[in-house]
Amino acid sequence: MTGPLTIRSLRSDADYLQCVDLQRATWGEDYEELVPPTVLKVTQKIGGVAAGAFDPEDVMLGFVFGMAGVRSGNLIHWSDMLAVRESARDRGVGQRLKEFQRAAARAVGARTMYWTYDPLVARNAHMNFNRLGVKVDEYVENMYGDSSSDLHRGLGTDRFIVAWPLDGASGLGTIAYPAGASGDARNAPVLNADSRVPSAEDLAATGTPATLRVEIPLDIVRLRDAAPALAARWRASTRAAFQWALGSGYGVARFVTDPASDRGWYVMTRVGADAG
Repeated sequence: MTGPLTIRSLRSDADYLQCVDLQRATWGEDYEELVPPTVLKVTQKIGGVAAGAFDPEDVMLGFVFGMAGVRSGNLIHWSDMLAVRESARDRGVGQRLKEFQRAAARAVGARTMYWTYDPLVARNAHMNFNRLGVKVDEYVENMYGDSSSDLHRGLGTDRFIVAWPLDGASGLGTIAYPAGASGDARNAPVLNADSRVPSAEDLAATGTPATLRVEIPLDIVRLRDAAPALAARWRASTRAAFQWALGSGYGVARFVTDPASDRGWYVMTRVGADAG
């Protein structure tokens, strides 16, 4: 990616077709849940967002799509899709798209944005918790059922629903960790070390320490392609760990990685806990 990047709403037939093409490039040619141009256009008419990141030649490098709605009686924005071309990743494109979406959602009166993501995807965990400062609203097993996307093959569609407050001046750099969560958590217990699926007895024996961790591999797609049975075990182990932790009053404070061990950890703290 060279030259300035323009973030703007989709506005031409060419824009909408590029968006559909990028969906196919991201989720696979056989993906059955593509958002067509007609829906992208209508969404923009009712307070939703369909926007792209364009290079100087007007080639779309990423897009974001979200809908306006009502949740628990409040006007919210639901971010349904965000994708960045592989050649443009890790350059801040996704963050800039999120900030554009944030401003657009605020402009129509939304004060919270929701979206889903796979907790096994380390790149998204880093952006969501460390850069944007989201909070976990819910863990949902197999939220979208069987998916035709190659990205989801063999892993199901377990998802975090995350909530991103829109009231602050900016979503970046405004993370408010629970008390003590910014300390050294390297010695905190890991609920599912090395993909071990914790039993009910294991979890009960954990007690309620101020801080604990849930482990994931740094590249679940690569692992799934090389060792599908191991990838499936990571799904089972994280599902059990997250459901117990969230049900026991813990929330995700941040996400940390260790490239040398090819592992990442969700650092989870109890509300009001004095974690170390």
